[in-house]
Amino acid sequence: MPFSNLKQSNYGQVPASVYVLITAGGHGSRMGSKQPKQFLELLGRPMLYYSIKAFVDAFQKVCLVLVLPEEYLEQGAEIVRVLGQEKNTKIVRGGETRFHSVAAGLAEVPNGQIVLVHDGARPLVTNDVIGRVFEGVRLNGTAVPVIPVADSMRQISGFNSRAISRDDLRIVQTPQGFNSTELKKAYQQPFNANFTDEASVLEWQGTPVELVMGERCNFKVTLPEDLAIAKIMLKQRLSKNSE
Repeated sequence: MPFSNLKQSNYGQVPASVYVLITAGGHGSRMGSKQPKQFLELLGRPMLYYSIKAFVDAFQKVCLVLVLPEEYLEQGAEIVRVLGQEKNTKIVRGGETRFHSVAAGLAEVPNGQIVLVHDGARPLVTNDVIGRVFEGVRLNGTAVPVIPVADSMRQISGFNSRAISRDDLRIVQTPQGFNSTELKKAYQQPFNANFTDEASVLEWQGTPVELVMGERCNFKVTLPEDLAIAKIMLKQRLSKNSE
């Protein structure tokens, strides 16, 4: 599916409510840390702080729904207090899987709203990506940010493999944007192992999704080396913004 042809929009000035659901309910076992990765320190603050702050900075007003592990609800509440968003935030307990966590968060989102669902472990999301997703939802009802695949790709089949064209592949990112009524309806389906993100849940019930351009800096921090790279990139960004 081609990228949506998006027009320019001063999205930060839109008066309508914008709901942002931050999924941070996992424990990040691949990071090799006892602490969930979204709470690991990134330049003196929890990683989750930056993932939330990006949306606070992008919109004049944002309604936040934060989905967290039960034992980290208070830590999440402290981040919200530091950002001054207590009145605009609801914090809910995460579920067994991402599907169940998002479903729990959506219960706090009214129907008929634009809702952006973002990974708590993507602290480098930019204003440009947020803007393209928001505008994509306004124009098309859905918006999923993706980037081209840079490496050669092979498909594994048993003990064999074959080269496949990377031209037809895209790496999927967040935030993913939707109309809350349609997304909540999709999440009434029973859990399916094929559900890897919100777009796949919506598509499973037959609703197509629109793609918008993401950015390579908007990667998901999963491994220790990802955290090291995120620290360097964030330090450079903060330094540039202070000039």
